[in-house]
Amino acid sequence: MPGNIEWAIHRAGYQAAEYYEKNPDVMKWISGEKNPTFHQLETFANKVKVPFGYLFIEQLPVERLPFTMFRGGSAEPDYFDLDVYDTVINIQRRQEWLEDYLVENDIETFNAKKSISGMTVDDAVSQIRDLVGLAPDWAFAFNSQDAAVNHFTECLEERGIFVAFNGVVGNNTHRQLSVDKCRGFAMVSSTAPYIFINSSDSKNAQLFTLLHELAHILSGSSAGHRGFDFSVNNSEEVFCDKVAAEFLVPASLLTPMWNSDIRKLSRDFKVSEIVIARRAHDLGLMSDIEYRSFASSFYKRPRISKKGSGGDFYRSCAKRVGRTFAVHVYNAVRTRQLSYTDAYLLTNVRYCTLNEALREMGVKI
Repeated sequence: MPGNIEWAIHRAGYQAAEYYEKNPDVMKWISGEKNPTFHQLETFANKVKVPFGYLFIEQLPVERLPFTMFRGGSAEPDYFDLDVYDTVINIQRRQEWLEDYLVENDIETFNAKKSISGMTVDDAVSQIRDLVGLAPDWAFAFNSQDAAVNHFTECLEERGIFVAFNGVVGNNTHRQLSVDKCRGFAMVSSTAPYIFINSSDSKNAQLFTLLHELAHILSGSSAGHRGFDFSVNNSEEVFCDKVAAEFLVPASLLTPMWNSDIRKLSRDFKVSEIVIARRAHDLGLMSDIEYRSFASSFYKRPRISKKGSGGDFYRSCAKRVGRTFAVHVYNAVRTRQLSYTDAYLLTNVRYCTLNEALREMGVKI
């Protein structure tokens, strides 16, 4: 058992020495000086977020993310964070259920014409425009970044790509999912591709992440991303970034509009200021010195996590569950293909709450 306790502490992201200093009784359990009570072990398991039974099993599970996590374009194949892991497993559980449900019920699924891997950036962007049906200046029609994100999400959902937004683990507001832990990820599937976006991120950053993860989906490569660093040195990440940048800030639009007013252009294109600056630099509209100066000041700005305003509970649930996924779960329960308990495990909300969330999304049920 001592080995299990040490494993659980490390798994939860704590430094062992610091944890023992703050919890001296646990150190006594490890040394054998003192035996914990059943209640103490329950309290410990809840604190480190580990299933109670894991404290007694002989063969500890090997937990890994099913894809590579990138930070600033650098691959982190062994990256592990419990909050991220639990989020990924939740989405993976949804995806696996969807793959069976869609096929068994002969429901039309996602169908990409062909992989964009190996294409030129322009050809890849052209294929994405055909897929989502949006013109180069589509974002100009929206008054806010929030509206642009919602519209693009609907475009993806209508074409069989599932999207979930969440800034906490499940519905647990005590387990915040920071952007430094996870900005978003893409999970490839021939029938139910999934994109997850951290809703704690800014709306303009969310839009870029949506496009970046879509490029991964259409390239056939699952991946995750974390942190604020925009520097990239991985070829696949470079390609996905370039595709996202050209789709959101087309050279044909930015070049004639360029007036050095990065803040206004950011609002027009619904992307962050650093994306506009980087795009302008790559197109020769900003010099190296100008770009480095802007980037330096940009990255020195305080990073304030986006906090909820206590808005409508059902709208929050709708974003976390995703519209099309919620519809499939609702129909599966209604036709007795899914139990109420399993529906809760998939969505993290009660079935009656799911119904209200669907109504908030304007879905007729």
